[in-house]
Amino acid sequence: SDSLVVCEVDPELKEKLRKFRFRKETDNAAIIMKVDKERQMVVLEEEYQNISPEELKLELPERQPRFVVYSYKYVHADGRVSYPLCFIFSSPVGCKPEQQMMYAGSKNRLVQTAELTKVFEIRTTDDLTEAWLQDKLSFFR
Repeated sequence: SDSLVVCEVDPELKEKLRKFRFRKETDNAAIIMKVDKERQMVVLEEEYQNISPEELKLELPERQPRFVVYSYKYVHADGRVSYPLCFIFSSPVGCKPEQQMMYAGSKNRLVQTAELTKVFEIRTTDDLTEAWLQDKLSFFR
């Protein structure tokens, strides 16, 4: 598949992701990233502090893919609290195929760059809820 474009990760974004990994805050926070088609690069779109899954869902475009790194305060069934970093690939049904290819082709590089293990995909922004996220995270005990 010669047409598969794998986008580089913007150096500034790499640094931001590195800092995000080691943040000390205990609120939910998100970094939303998009592909800059001209530069063929994954770049920062927006950063949020203290944002719930439901609020985050409203920030994602319904017709365009996005990458999200989400630091989530997760309370386990036994009462322990952890702060997993989740990578969420929002790839809504109805995106342009070329756009979907660019995002799909760049996803693994971005996951490796950010060194994330909890990688999820949603096909509609409506899927992004607290219950959905907790369900996904329950597999990572």
